[in-house]
Amino acid sequence: MNSENHQRFLARGSQRDKGLAVFTSGGDSQGMNAAVRACVRMAIYLGCKAYFIREGYQGMVDGGDCIQEANWASVSSIIHRGGTIIGSARCQDFRERAGRLKAANNLVQRGITNLVVIGGDGSLTGANLFRQEWSSLLDELAKNSTITAEQRNKYNVLHIVGLVGSIDNDFCGTDMTIGTDTALHRIIEAIDAIASTAYSHQRTFIMEVMGRHCGYLPVVAGIISEADYVFLPEHPPPQDWPDRLILQLQQASKRSRLMSVSSDFYLAISAAIATEADFMLIPEEPVELLWQDRLCKKLEQERSAGQRLNIVIVAEGAMDREGHPITAEDVRKVIDERLKHDARITVLGHVQRGGNPSAFDRVLACRMGAEATLALMEATSESLPVVISLDGNQTVRVPLMECVERTQAVAKAMKERRWADAVKLRGRSFERNLETYKMLTRLKPPKECFDENGKPIEGYRLAVMHIGAPACGMNAAVRSFVRNAIYRGDVVYGVNDGIEGLIAGNVRELGWSDVSGWVGQGGAFLGTKRTLPEGKFKEIAARLKEFRIQGLLIIGGFESYHAAGQISDQRDNYPEFCIPIVVVPSTISNNVPGTEFSLGCDTGLNEITEICDRIRQSAQGTKRRVFVIETMGGYCGYLATLAGLAGGADAAYIYEEKFSIKDLQQDVYHMASKMAEGVSRGLILRNEKASENYTTDFIYRLYSEEGKGLFTCRMNILGHMQQGGSPTPFDRNMGTKMAAKCVDWLATQIKNNIDANGVVNCKSNDTATLLGIVSRQYRFSPLVDLIGETNFDQRIPKKQWWLRLRPLLRILAKHDSAYEEEGMYITVEEECDTDAVA
Repeated sequence: MNSENHQRFLARGSQRDKGLAVFTSGGDSQGMNAAVRACVRMAIYLGCKAYFIREGYQGMVDGGDCIQEANWASVSSIIHRGGTIIGSARCQDFRERAGRLKAANNLVQRGITNLVVIGGDGSLTGANLFRQEWSSLLDELAKNSTITAEQRNKYNVLHIVGLVGSIDNDFCGTDMTIGTDTALHRIIEAIDAIASTAYSHQRTFIMEVMGRHCGYLPVVAGIISEADYVFLPEHPPPQDWPDRLILQLQQASKRSRLMSVSSDFYLAISAAIATEADFMLIPEEPVELLWQDRLCKKLEQERSAGQRLNIVIVAEGAMDREGHPITAEDVRKVIDERLKHDARITVLGHVQRGGNPSAFDRVLACRMGAEATLALMEATSESLPVVISLDGNQTVRVPLMECVERTQAVAKAMKERRWADAVKLRGRSFERNLETYKMLTRLKPPKECFDENGKPIEGYRLAVMHIGAPACGMNAAVRSFVRNAIYRGDVVYGVNDGIEGLIAGNVRELGWSDVSGWVGQGGAFLGTKRTLPEGKFKEIAARLKEFRIQGLLIIGGFESYHAAGQISDQRDNYPEFCIPIVVVPSTISNNVPGTEFSLGCDTGLNEITEICDRIRQSAQGTKRRVFVIETMGGYCGYLATLAGLAGGADAAYIYEEKFSIKDLQQDVYHMASKMAEGVSRGLILRNEKASENYTTDFIYRLYSEEGKGLFTCRMNILGHMQQGGSPTPFDRNMGTKMAAKCVDWLATQIKNNIDANGVVNCKSNDTATLLGIVSRQYRFSPLVDLIGETNFDQRIPKKQWWLRLRPLLRILAKHDSAYEEEGMYITVEEECDTDAVA
């Protein structure tokens, strides 16, 4: 990847001679309004004239009131709303040159030569065609005297930038499209709600989800809902073995040949060679069953194990390998006729497009919208059209048509039944999701890893524990760790209540069924405490020796990182500590070094955002009210900053960015001016340890006193509500993947450091690590390497990527007191090669 962050100075009002329009096209998705708001406000900040084009391309063709100039207030109080406030429509007129001619005239008359297109690949392809024809369209308009020669020369170049708004996540070139995360929220909410009634009646529910010809939604929903079976377009179920046999016999010569069937491998091989058989069935190479057989076998196994609930997810575009559709009704009939189960179908349909956008989609849309405006303002006559994409946690610009071509290549591969190519073209993220799901839903652990009593053989002895505060996603990680390890043939011990539980011997073996239903549960079923191991090393070593633990996973917050470091530092004194140790950071505060996201921080952020939405709603009947809200996070301002961006806050005070009484006073004056302009509600966020003296109560009293006669003020301290709730799809998926990687890493380290007597001796620094997400990659970082990156006094990393979002938060809030006289600096990302984006 050739993207690189750097600081750029944005001069306020520097683009006064430009006109920009934003429109939404095709199907709607949650987060579009946040993108529209960001585009408009960034344009206004730069001095550019901003316009709405209502009803998509149809509004561009019709002109008139469909193209309206936007101001600051036009996009107030829309960030939390689903759908698109400016409308979206399919447009047949724009497909014809005559329609595009009208559209060009309407844009020229308003001085618009910069377009932000929010839609799918079809909408972006149409915009690129419009750009390519722009010069000839203007020539025709000038020839007809519809526009003047001066207009022809002044507006001779059209610039376009695309944002992908689609719940399907079917666009190649970005990790995530606007609306996908919220659609997953809707799917999981529905499945969680259905689970209770399904348990009551011992039913099988078949959920049909959207996605057209993309299986992202069903496969991720399958991972994070513990679905028993998933049907998706890119990976159809295998064909029946008799079909393969018939095909092989048809291709054989006319001379009759036998099929060799034997329970003995060597007899089967000998017979096959002697008879020149075209087909051979042996236990070591089992045939692939029809999807109907595999489905029934899986459901029967789950029921026999005592499971009362079965979930089957069917993508609306699911098909078999011959291209024949597999519908929810087809699946229901199989279950009803073969198993006689009570099976019900739930078609979620447009419910997946509805509701308020998630915090992830709001922040993503804000960043993409602002970057789209910047890209247009910096475009030259030689610039290629780009689409703003998400690469890890960076917004980058990638060539639009290259992404469109790659997206279309997936459809072509599926049409030609090149299923493996289709999966690969979807990107590495899609491949990883598919492999994770297949692993977690095996029919059963492999027989060769167990003896006749069902006990694992030749496996390792692993332990998992929590240290720190509870965070959503911990249970999902434990479930994945346990099942991955058992599938390998390992034994997993769960340590209850952290270090204290380990010392007390509160340790038990965890089986496959022990972790059923854990993925969607909040909190920490194993129990967790903040106690550190310092001073208790002897007792800890004794317990590790007693249970013969060969590898340790610690899931938790800053305390888990600190505890793992203390244990690994004692390896020279206690040989029991010479085992591979890995930490999965899990805290809503997101204050652990070595990772850009901690397990649980997305759920905490969504809880804050939803509470802010409710608080905002409570003031609808009250004019001019300001809310001061305190968030958790210790000294880390991640939650306050991201929640401020997602909630459209007017200010967010954090420890990392110092502020004075003068700043607070200017913010009060700014709030008063907004109220005078017609804005009725204000939102102020403060991190719990932003300042020792400027407390939440102090800020509340300041706003209350200075706002007398202008607005009223209310204060809310959110407290532990931020740690509760059900884990979000993001946290469920991340916990599942990270734990799976930890199993592989632990097994590799044990294998490389074990002697003939089964004693593990790990001494190197790279055998005590923390698994984090760094620049879209899962990375195992040695704990000793992270010491220099850590501020232990405030328990935060010395460098935090999200701080670069602070200027954007202020720009979108019209936070004048934070601007420099001429403008401000903002961190931006350069263009990136499309090959670098999965």
